[in-house]
Amino acid sequence: MSKVKYYYDSETLSYRKIEKKKGRRLGIFLLSLAGMMLSGFLLLLVYINLPYVETPKEKTLKRELSNMELQFQILNKKMAEAESVLAEVANRDNNLYRVYFEANPIPIEQRQAGFGGVNRYKDLEGFDNSKLIIASSKRLDILTKQIVVQSRSLDEIAQLAEEKEELLSAIPAIQPVKNEDLTRMASGFGYRTDPFTKGSKFHFGMDFTAPRGTPVYASGDGIVIRADNTASGYGNHIRIDHSYGYESLYAHLYKFNVRNGQRVKRGDLIGFVGSTGRSEAPHLHYEIFKDGERINPINFYYGNLTPEEFASMLLASQQENQSLD
Repeated sequence: MSKVKYYYDSETLSYRKIEKKKGRRLGIFLLSLAGMMLSGFLLLLVYINLPYVETPKEKTLKRELSNMELQFQILNKKMAEAESVLAEVANRDNNLYRVYFEANPIPIEQRQAGFGGVNRYKDLEGFDNSKLIIASSKRLDILTKQIVVQSRSLDEIAQLAEEKEELLSAIPAIQPVKNEDLTRMASGFGYRTDPFTKGSKFHFGMDFTAPRGTPVYASGDGIVIRADNTASGYGNHIRIDHSYGYESLYAHLYKFNVRNGQRVKRGDLIGFVGSTGRSEAPHLHYEIFKDGERINPINFYYGNLTPEEFASMLLASQQENQSLD
């Protein structure tokens, strides 16, 4: 029940009852209704635009997300640069290093192989930026695998280079008697007249004529496996194992400067020219073996002869003269 309201009438000096008018009541109702409708409209506008209204925390997260996307873009740019450098290294590896060291190139399928089987990126799915994150992760994993393949290849190349260096040092590549000490190159590899029987006989080495006591040098790195005079015909002789299937033999020596089992380097003094064993005059008989077979020593003097000296020696070695042993 509504309360009755009064007002003070100053003319009659008494309180009079306030009479409510019907039109006024309708106006108040309509005004209230308009206010509610306006409030509802405003609330509707707020609700519709609520997704576009960001809280401070949402603004912070949005900035972090934007920064993360930028970092992924930078990461992908760096990976592209790394891929370019790695591709150049792989190209040189296959077409230069491995060719030089006679190694088989690494197949492109092996260098660029991905990862099969189980989904490695399942935990990265379901996010707003999953595609970006997964693509970058795959790219990084493949790049890492390619680096591992290339690293192993370079390790192999380093090992081959070390072995190549050892091989180049081991190959008997110098003349065992210096040119200034030679009287002449008496006989080469091939059929020659035997000094004792006067018949034609295959000469398996090269004879270097020099005075008795002339120094004889190791033609390559290796280990002395013989330094004695027990082999028939060779007299005092030295045999050096150079590894890689190579051996060298120095015969008719006057005396030794090494002992059996001693390791020598190319150019080391190992003995002196003599005329022991089956020999007609002081000289060095020199042989080279490859995998147990005698080969022509003329092809192994690139270490200390000029082209002119080599040409002169080649011409002398081809003459069918008499050998000295």
